[in-house]
Amino acid sequence: MAKQSVLKRGSVGSAYLLLDDVGKETRRYRVSVLTVSHVIALVVILGSLTITNAQQPSAKVVTLEGQLVCSLCWFEADRKTTPYGDDADLKCAAECAEKDIPPALAVKNGDDYKLYILENGQLKKTPVQWIESVGKQLRITGKVRQQGEKLYLASNTVDVIDSSAFAKAQAAVIGTEAELALKDLFGVDQKLSSYRGRIVVLNFWATWCVPCRGELPDLVAVQNEYAALGVQVIGASADALADREKVLKFIRETRINFPVWVGLNTDEMKRFGVGPALPATLVIDREGKIHTVYPSVIKRAELQKQIDSMLKSDAAALERETTSNNSEPDVSLVPS
Repeated sequence: MAKQSVLKRGSVGSAYLLLDDVGKETRRYRVSVLTVSHVIALVVILGSLTITNAQQPSAKVVTLEGQLVCSLCWFEADRKTTPYGDDADLKCAAECAEKDIPPALAVKNGDDYKLYILENGQLKKTPVQWIESVGKQLRITGKVRQQGEKLYLASNTVDVIDSSAFAKAQAAVIGTEAELALKDLFGVDQKLSSYRGRIVVLNFWATWCVPCRGELPDLVAVQNEYAALGVQVIGASADALADREKVLKFIRETRINFPVWVGLNTDEMKRFGVGPALPATLVIDREGKIHTVYPSVIKRAELQKQIDSMLKSDAAALERETTSNNSEPDVSLVPS
């Protein structure tokens, strides 16, 4: 009886053990089936992606030429009839760059334009770093991709196009008399002609121009170094007189130590042979004639070299004049 009970318990126990083992094996089987299924599915997906990518040609490196614009402000006007690059466009571009909105390259396409939004390729630049080139004609090499209806250009290299018209505009103003009439921060009319007799460094800038802020310390240093030698830096800002408080705050922050005029517009800039982009700088000689044009960020060493050369020429001319005045007359005087 005990033996039967043991056998019964053993049989039942064995049955439970068997059922338990079967359960485990069943779970293992299911897990194995699920794992294999997932692997197969993953292989199928990767295979399809590989086939799809193989069918799509890889992006080729292209070179595009066009005008650098704000990818947002561009659409505020019909660019078939309204060229991009006026004061409002440049100010809008600067504000958008501060908000990290990328610029774009507007490429002429028949009677219309194709807009390529710029993104980083081998060339790494933030929207703010592009500001100094907004409005200029550029040649950019990179890869193009399309996302929906938008085109993107990953920039590898960039060059400013020195177009014949642009170069001719600069060459045409060299040696011409420079005149500019704007208001100072007190609303008083100021004229460039009142500085005749001095070498004038005329800088075009604005409070919203990031590259302008970067070059101002060099202009401040030039004013300190050369003021006693008859050199005068003047800042002509594209800010309006109504923005006086903003300009004054900017002057305090950057410690500007030279006269600041306001109300500059793109028409005035074009008249001086520079494009609509800020900053730009002109060097004007003592006779009030344009000597040199810098249509971009000024380099301190280059500017100093230019001023030193002009001062040296002035010194040589003065020496020749003094020598001429002190030379003995080549005629005999009749005694009285």
